[in-house]
Amino acid sequence: MIARINSSYVPAYWDDFFNDSFLNNCNTPEQKKSGLSVNIIEDDRSFKIEVSAPGVARKDMDISIDNDILSISSEQTEQDEEKNSRYLRREFSPASFKRNFQLPESIDAEKVSARHEDGILIVELPKKEEVVQKLSRQIEVK
Repeated sequence: MIARINSSYVPAYWDDFFNDSFLNNCNTPEQKKSGLSVNIIEDDRSFKIEVSAPGVARKDMDISIDNDILSISSEQTEQDEEKNSRYLRREFSPASFKRNFQLPESIDAEKVSARHEDGILIVELPKKEEVVQKLSRQIEVK
């Protein structure tokens, strides 16, 4: 028997979390079809997007932000030497991809950075300072 969650017992703040467009934008059919896997991680100071991109060179990746939309893409074409080769079996193929993410208002777009490590593209999305300050505060025990 599968347990069902009765929405009358779930606090309203969970609705905001699970309906957040930043997270839900990752699972559209078009995104899944691209074969590009991502992890989205949040801590107090930033979001981090990890993109699995094995075999994609740093120079072939394009990352941009336009109107609060983060776009990560790569265009790969077949090399001339590969065109002249005779493959007996070929499972590796040049693949292009594009993923878009609607950024929340809490992101400081001017401070976004990216690095490429061992086939993983890591995009750091720092939160605005005023958001970080709101999140961190000491609570007095009475």
